[in-house]
Amino acid sequence: MKRKHSWTGRCCKPGLGAFLSLLCAAGIPALAQAPSPAPAPLQAKQPATEVPETGLQAASEKAWGILREGMKDGSAEKRAKAVRALGLLPGNEEAEKAAINALQDKNPNVRMAAATALGSMQAGHAKLELEGTLVDSEPTVALAAANSLLLLHDDVGYDLYYDVLTGERRASKGLIKEQLEMFKDKKKVAKLGFEEGIGFIPFAGIGYEAFKTVAKDDSSPVRAAAAKQLAHDPDPGTAKALVKAAADKNWQVRAAALEAIAQRNDPLLVPKIAAALEDEKDVVRFTAAACVAHLSKLAATKSEDKTTKQ
Repeated sequence: MKRKHSWTGRCCKPGLGAFLSLLCAAGIPALAQAPSPAPAPLQAKQPATEVPETGLQAASEKAWGILREGMKDGSAEKRAKAVRALGLLPGNEEAEKAAINALQDKNPNVRMAAATALGSMQAGHAKLELEGTLVDSEPTVALAAANSLLLLHDDVGYDLYYDVLTGERRASKGLIKEQLEMFKDKKKVAKLGFEEGIGFIPFAGIGYEAFKTVAKDDSSPVRAAAAKQLAHDPDPGTAKALVKAAADKNWQVRAAALEAIAQRNDPLLVPKIAAALEDEKDVVRFTAAACVAHLSKLAATKSEDKTTKQ
């Protein structure tokens, strides 16, 4: 087929050339008389790509019917899935109201899905409801609410992670009205589980399997996750808490705390974490080395800028 096509092209070219020559000889501009190329087929195809308004409305009604039915289902698992999907609808008033209502569901998995969805859809109007969820009887729900509050730039979310990391309530904060005793019980915190409790990798450099093999009564994965979440907490007291955590007895917490310290971009913390450069765990040493190198470079850059300005 390829050879036949090439042969046809060679045969056609002389004929076309002769035709154009005749036009020129007759005093007729060849290009002006040439047939206009192809836009017409494209224009003809455009209407086919448009979806009729009635079709879009029907699809929307069907979609919402599926979501509403799912949110009312007798199965908590199905309700949670439907509610979680609401996070894909930013700026949608009905989706936001449905997720807020789901925060009162009797099943904790549904409440957790609702808290997560509100953060995903950037539901800024739901901050008050999410703050109330920080004292949910189920730690998984409280953690999901805290994470969503941080996504909504509400610093009260940091309070819960501070509680998880240190086991103490931050005295300077009054937005969490109840003492979160559940986070003081290490065995209860450990029961949160890596996947169900926090839903994100606490320390990416360590790897998933390392966190799956911790002891059943070990709360370190959740505390490590809390440390990482505190990286951008503006409260000065958090810096002290992270420095203390960098010397924690658990290497996972130490590593996560050092990573968080690196992200705080505060060179003044370098002397306070220098001991971690001698840590017995290689991953902690490497993290500490990267942290110190990063913060030291920041300090040098600031010093150079100051000298230049002077």
